[in-house]
Formats: sequence, structure tokens, C-alpha cells
Amino acid sequence: MTRRIGILTIALFACLSASHIAYAASGKLVIYTSQPNKDAQQTVDAFNKVHPDVKVEWIRDGTTKVMAKLRAEFAAGAPNPDVLLIADAVTMAGLKKDGRLMAYADAPVKPYASGIYDADKYYFGTKLLTTGIVYNTAAPMKPKSWQDLLKPEAKGLIAMPSPLTSGAALIHLATLTDHPKLGWDYYKQLAAHGARAKGGNGGTLKAVAGGEKLYGMVVDFLPIRAKAKGSPVQFVFPTEGVSAISEPVAILKTAKNPEAARAFIDFLLSEQGQKLASTQGYMPAHPKVKPPRGFPDLKTVTIMPLDELKALNSATNNKKKFADMFGG
Repeated sequence: MTRRIGILTIALFACLSASHIAYAASGKLVIYTSQPNKDAQQTVDAFNKVHPDVKVEWIRDGTTKVMAKLRAEFAAGAPNPDVLLIADAVTMAGLKKDGRLMAYADAPVKPYASGIYDADKYYFGTKLLTTGIVYNTAAPMKPKSWQDLLKPEAKGLIAMPSPLTSGAALIHLATLTDHPKLGWDYYKQLAAHGARAKGGNGGTLKAVAGGEKLYGMVVDFLPIRAKAKGSPVQFVFPTEGVSAISEPVAILKTAKNPEAARAFIDFLLSEQGQKLASTQGYMPAHPKVKPPRGFPDLKTVTIMPLDELKALNSATNNKKKFADMFGG
């Protein structure tokens, strides 16, 4: 009996100690992120309410510029961030391949679909930003599928972001061209149909909302937010499915404060963190968290599969083929 009590006491102490360590994250945490400034500040503020002893320093820029800065730091042998929170998993797959990330085996991923996070737990999706179809509500044809953009009513009236500019558009290209019912033939048909590819997602929305074009490919939250403010646009989740970027988070292998980094990932993946993403206007990746107004239930949305390593390895060739079809 004495031995059993001793074992139970040790086990209880170990649990309490582990809990205390997880809760008592402290010190400086450096985050490089591509989140918009407002979202990044809200995320840090919410995290600090749970972990007030962590002093967070964050640097924000587009994923391409964040990665250029980080690669320069790698070359100098002095990477600065503990945590990377950027737009796409393809970039993360490249960092994992290069041995730049730290695995987090105990990350709280149980509620999540397997495709949301890396199978080896090096990076974890924090939300879903899908690309579907936007149309002007004055348009004569109301598209329901990707194939509808090839109908005569849409000829010369299609806008889309360029994968030469937009990371989400590059992933969208990789996803659709790898789809058995779409592929590169679909993009060839779009080009022949007079589709215009230029700039980023914001430009596409502006062209469709203003009536310059009537149809477009765009990330979901832009038209959904615009519609809520009275813009004459409607977003469609096509029947074949949508491509998605997951704004993944990862810990750098060179992190100076991995304990605080793990606490930050725990927060982002928690229901509290996912509710924050929803209030910011994004589709949460957690299946139990209600999406923001204007979004469908996650269970009703078909997410097209993406082979991240294939997308990484084919990115340069995909950009060239796209430029040859639509112009640089």
C-alpha cells in the first residue's frame, strides 16, 4: 500500500509539474508572420492573456519577403525567429525538407483532420483560406462549378490573381492542375476564353465588384467580407472543391525559446485560438468551432488535396507554364 501511494504521488507530482511548465511559459518569443498587422496584434494580445510572462516580438511582411529575410539570416548563421506563421504549407514543406524545423510530437491535433497538419508534426495549419469563384450579382450566369467559367457567358469576363504574384494563386494553380478532371487543359481553356491574370487577390475582387469583369478566382474571405459591407459580389464554393492554404505555424529548429513556441502553437490550435480566427473573419480549421457569418459549415466544403512536396518541386515550372499561357 505504501509503495502504491508513493507511485501515485510521484505520478501526480509529474502531472502537476508538466502542467505548471506548460502554463508557465516565459521569456522572449520572436515570431515572423505574414498575418495582416491587425490580426497579428490581436493574436499576440490573446496569447499574452493566457501567457502573460512571455514577451512577444513579431515581424510582419508578405510570405515571400518574410522568407527572403529568413533565408538571409540562415546564410549568415543567425536565424532570429522562434516561430514562423506564414501563408502556405508548401513553403513549410521546403523548410522541413531542408532540416530547418523542429518537430512538436505532442501538439494538440486530435480534433483536426489529418491533412491540416504535417504527418510528422513539423507544421500545423491554423485556419483555412480557400480559393473559389466570385461573381458580380449582375452577371447573367451564376456559376456553381469551375467548368462554368468556360461557358460562353463568361468569355472575356474572367479575372484571377497571378501565381507569379500571389502565393495562394500558386497553390491554387498546383491544386487545380493536379486535379484529374481539370489539369493544365483547364488553364489552357481559360486562356483561350480570355481570362485575365494580373496582380493579387485584391485586384481580382476590385475588378469583379466594379463590373470590369463579372467572374473571378479569389480567396474566400475577401468577397465574403465585401458582400457583408454591401458590395455586389457573391462567393461560390465550386462543386468540384476548392484549393486551400492553411496559414501553418512551425517552430524553427534554432528556436531560442522552444517552450514558449510550443505554448504559442497550443494556443493557436486550441478552441480559444480557433474562435479568435473565426472572429477575425477566417474559416477555422477546428471542426467544432463555428465559422464566421457568410461561411458554410466546414463539413459541407470539399477541400481538394494538395501534394505539398510536388507543388514545391514544380513551382518554378508551373510559373513558367502559366506565364507562357497568360503573359508575365
